[in-house]
This record gives sequence, structure tokens and C-alpha cells, in this order.
Amino acid sequence: MPLYDKAKILAYLKQMGIPYQIKEHPPLFTMEEMEACGLTSRGDVCKNLFLRDNKGRRHFLVVLRGDKHADLKQVASLLGTSRLGFASSQRLLQYLGVTPGSVSPFCILNDNSHSVTLVLDEDIAQLPLVGVHPNDNTATLWLTYTNLMQVVAASGNSIKTIKL
Repeated sequence: MPLYDKAKILAYLKQMGIPYQIKEHPPLFTMEEMEACGLTSRGDVCKNLFLRDNKGRRHFLVVLRGDKHADLKQVASLLGTSRLGFASSQRLLQYLGVTPGSVSPFCILNDNSHSVTLVLDEDIAQLPLVGVHPNDNTATLWLTYTNLMQVVAASGNSIKTIKL
């Protein structure tokens, strides 16, 4: 199956009848850059962390509000796994089909082997709109949590919700 890039994400959302708003912008790599660009004034932009366990056998895509920090020891404990660390850019490309800066919950659609567990901070569910990249850091999509879940659940990957 071909990788879900920006164009395919947008087409997929249209096919599923999922409404969204889009804001095109220069490539952004950090939450600070997103704030400077004014994206956070529209709502909460999600922060995405691609993690692996200590032995590199389990992989997790952790999604949380942009203003929150993830204590990796706490996340590991909540997931019942060994120590967590950031996965390399090579693993990111291998498992999720994107490069650093373009990570989003939609990347889970690129994981045909279902090797990555999507982990969502439960606070995201309370947001009126969730801001995420369409697997490309030159745009941000705004959609409801319910609609986001509808898309990522279609991946067939394991999805966990935790309280950070």
C-alpha cells in the first residue's frame, strides 16, 4: 500500500466525509515555531513523540497536547514497558514513513505491519479542535477528536489512551 502523504491524507478525509480546516505554512519543526506562526491561536496543536522500548522491539507514537511535557518514565510505566527513548529517524521512516518534523497521528496509516501502538493522552479528547500535520510539516489540519479517532482507528493498529 502506498504511503499516506499530504495529498493522500486529504483525499482520504474527503473520501470518509470528514470535515477539516487546513492552514498551509512554511515547514515547522517545533511547538515554538508553531506558536510564532500563530497556529496555536486557532486551537491546540498536538505534540507527537515516536518512541521505542529499551530493546527496540516495541514502538509507540505518543500524541499529547502541545503545551504538555511527557515524562518518559511515567509513559513507560503507564504502558507497562521497559525504559523508553526516542526512536531514530531511520526507524521513523521505516515504521511511519515520514521524516522528523512531519510526525502526526495520521502516520499510523503508514504502518502496514501494525508494529506501532498509537498512544493518546486523554486530555486531547476534551479539545474542541485538534491540530495535526497531514504527515507533512507544511500544513496543519484542524478536526474534531472524534473525527481524528475515526481515521486512526481505520489503521487497525493498537490504540491506547493514557492520562499524562
